[in-house]
Amino acid sequence: MDRSAFGGATIPAVDHHRAGLNGTELHYVTAGTSGSPVLLVHGFPETWWVFHKLIPLLSEHHRVFAVDLRGFGDSATAMPEHDSTTSAKDLSELIAWLDVGPVHLTGQDISGSSTFRVAATHPELVKSYTGIETGLPGFGAEMLADVTHGGAWHIGVLAAPDIPEMLLAGRERAFLADYAIPSLTVIRDAFTDTDVDELVRSYARPDAFAGAAGLYRSLVSEGKELRQLATRKLGMPVLAVAGRSGDFTPATLRQVATDVTALRIEGIGHYVAMEAPEQLAAALHSFYAEVDQE
Repeated sequence: MDRSAFGGATIPAVDHHRAGLNGTELHYVTAGTSGSPVLLVHGFPETWWVFHKLIPLLSEHHRVFAVDLRGFGDSATAMPEHDSTTSAKDLSELIAWLDVGPVHLTGQDISGSSTFRVAATHPELVKSYTGIETGLPGFGAEMLADVTHGGAWHIGVLAAPDIPEMLLAGRERAFLADYAIPSLTVIRDAFTDTDVDELVRSYARPDAFAGAAGLYRSLVSEGKELRQLATRKLGMPVLAVAGRSGDFTPATLRQVATDVTALRIEGIGHYVAMEAPEQLAAALHSFYAEVDQE
């Protein structure tokens, strides 16, 4: 599909598509023509665009799909009752709709709960699972909302009804360029002006914070449910990738999966695919190749 139908940034390596499913419309991009399929799922404040450096590297050996979650990027906006269960159903239906077989499901940041739910409830759709700089409610992620112990204030803002629109709408550039990106980034030139402009464009849409708000509300409320879901551990191979979070992601995924490989990329912050795309691509290539040989 012509990128002009969306109006935002793109790269030569990708084609743009829409899929109508689960009562919504998802925008996703594709790259690569051969190899096992990979589905990349972003976090917040992100869209598929945070993978634009990674996609050309992965597509040398894989069919790559990168989606805008419901309520993010150029996908349809989310309803006020949005949550990670809905997001997971979107992803499960997208994988089935793509009809490419089980995917190397790769999620980061706040998409952790959604992608974990897919792997746990539909293992037939998931060949391997990778978590990048992510955690799970019920296993410590909810503590990220506790500002008295170093948690992030924006989680409470996003989780509170109507507050994101009150405080962030119309201030998207300041929130992204002056807070969210610099506070979590070590490689200072990892985000260019073009990158910031693209994220600002998508978050300046009407109701553009509804998707993130739903996922953050889930973060602070779904711990018991996810612990129950994790009583049967993931059986597929799992890769835990960490930057600034250190052992947090590996320690979390070791509690919910039986076969976990941990990777720490030193000298970077939270946005691994933007700050260290070559190192991340090399690690993913190696992991995916090992899984594909099994």
